[in-house]
Amino acid sequence: MSASTSASTSTPAATASPSAGASPVTADDLVLHHYAGSPFAEKARLMLGFKGLAWHSVTVPMVMPKPDVAALTGGYRRTPFLQIGADIYCDTALIARVLEGRRPTPSLFPAAVAGQARLIAQWAGTDLFWTALPHAMQPAGAAAMFAGAPPEVLQAFVADRKAMTEGMPQPRGGDATAALTQYLEWLSAMLADGRPWLLGAEASIADLSVYHPLWFVAKAGPMAAILTPHEALRAWMARVAAIGHGERAGKLDGAAAIALAKASTPKPALVEEGLGFAHGDPVTVAPSDYARDAVAGALVGLSADTVTLARDDERAGRVHVHFPRIRYVLRKAG
Repeated sequence: MSASTSASTSTPAATASPSAGASPVTADDLVLHHYAGSPFAEKARLMLGFKGLAWHSVTVPMVMPKPDVAALTGGYRRTPFLQIGADIYCDTALIARVLEGRRPTPSLFPAAVAGQARLIAQWAGTDLFWTALPHAMQPAGAAAMFAGAPPEVLQAFVADRKAMTEGMPQPRGGDATAALTQYLEWLSAMLADGRPWLLGAEASIADLSVYHPLWFVAKAGPMAAILTPHEALRAWMARVAAIGHGERAGKLDGAAAIALAKASTPKPALVEEGLGFAHGDPVTVAPSDYARDAVAGALVGLSADTVTLARDDERAGRVHVHFPRIRYVLRKAG
């Protein structure tokens, strides 16, 4: 793999072959790379449902290695990511903005509560998630989630996530349960006046972001009992679940998604002045909290909220990989 310093300016009518009976995938179609049990993927699926969008599905492995993922992302290993032709969008915060641009209404960020919704979404993806996950994955919860699977599947999952979060402070066991107990009380208080959604009469990114960690808890067998006292919150969860996942237009395998990228041309991007970097700079981008695998490439897009790298991959060709700026570290390579 090598970084490249030039951006492309047009997108051809590339197609890829989906599963039998589904329509061909074009360079403008939405392709979600995910797996069924991923909490953040559930958030992305709900965003697609909220927007009423059609999308194609690629199932990625739960654990490393992920060679098809690496061909598209350059090493970013988190789930999910969104592919549109040769453009790869990482992190659900950025995916939300892409979908908002694709279909502005209904809005994930209603004007009256947009700031609050973004702040709650940020908290939900960090503090709430990192109390819900260790609470749910205590031995009884892990056993329920992996019931029927060979023991080595759970062992591989635990080892993979341990490596992913190495050095990251997070509550465990009883500490996570104590914190989650308080968070559930706070969320229940927001619904105590009978409002249908966390911020009032309209659903927003806040609802989808808070829901997905609790969705994971609800799957954790006896550990889901922590939700039982919160009747209004459970009714709210049912309303969020009813949003659905939009229209699954078909399935692709990793090879077909890579072929789609190679047959497509990434959209042009712009490096804004005054941000300390220039177009074509060799750089790396890595998450700042967990799964800190760095992606290397040539800088072709930079703003206050987004960074875009150009990469050349033997299998995927030229791709643009996009990241949000919040909770990601951009550095000059070398």
